[in-house]
Amino acid sequence: SVQVWSDYLNVHLHPKSVYVIRQYLHDGDCGCLEAFGQGESLLQDPGCVEELEDRLHFYVEECDYLQGFQVLCDLHNGFSGVGAKVTELLHDEYSGKGILTWGLTPVTSDEEVNRNGWIFFFPLKDCQKNFYRLMNAALGIVHLTSHSSLFCPLSLGGSLGIK
Repeated sequence: SVQVWSDYLNVHLHPKSVYVIRQYLHDGDCGCLEAFGQGESLLQDPGCVEELEDRLHFYVEECDYLQGFQVLCDLHNGFSGVGAKVTELLHDEYSGKGILTWGLTPVTSDEEVNRNGWIFFFPLKDCQKNFYRLMNAALGIVHLTSHSSLFCPLSLGGSLGIK
């Protein structure tokens, strides 16, 4: 049965490698994780931080020689706030290790990529969504670059989803 996104993968993930945020499940009580501050506030909860650190230490202790971390983080929604706090935690706890952060944005509803790789723009109907996307990306880029050794934004669209 499918309960979370990782159930769609064809590979089995270790149970300690997936952390499900219960209140933001499809049937959760908080709805959508759409703002940077929502994601950032998730890691203000001591229980959440402790669980994340336990899972991280589980893998770090298995390493013979830890060189650094790679963080993949959505920039366009509230996960930019989660990623910012995670990179801050990694930077504080493992200050001598490199942190390579990939800031990911999807092709937005106003962009369409055809087979030749050309991108066509269509006006967004929801200005509030566009504003959230812009603010999440801006705050995410600022916070992620300040705690990463290298930050690299990635998108299939040419504008990182921002107009």
